[in-house]
Amino acid sequence: MSDKVRKTEAEWREALSPEAYHVLREKGTERAFTGEYENFDEVGMYRCAACGQPLFSSDAKYHSGSGWPSFWAPVLDENVQTKTDRQLFMVRTEVLCSRCGSHLGHVFDDGPEPTGLRYCINSVALDFKPMGDEDSGKKS
Repeated sequence: MSDKVRKTEAEWREALSPEAYHVLREKGTERAFTGEYENFDEVGMYRCAACGQPLFSSDAKYHSGSGWPSFWAPVLDENVQTKTDRQLFMVRTEVLCSRCGSHLGHVFDDGPEPTGLRYCINSVALDFKPMGDEDSGKKS
């Protein structure tokens, strides 16, 4: 999926739940340990909840103890973008969907091998498709 998704904020607001809109479009965050996928171990693909682009495979998911779903790498590097985030009097690296520009979470350099990265992603920013679902989007 390489075509950019462009919608007005009114269209996004209509398409997303209030919580999803707050996280994906207003760069909010869900409370730690409350998200649907934080303690979830099914096999499949996590897609962007706003546009459906494949983002993370369950193969790269791990339990970080941070309170949010954590992954050590995206399914394809080009499916996510990063940007410096200087909000809340700190410097972090924001993770965005490269297809629709939605805020997903942040990436930190305290993750496991092989990358050493921890993509800390809001559950509400993700839509899970189980393995075997013909629309899972996983590349072989």
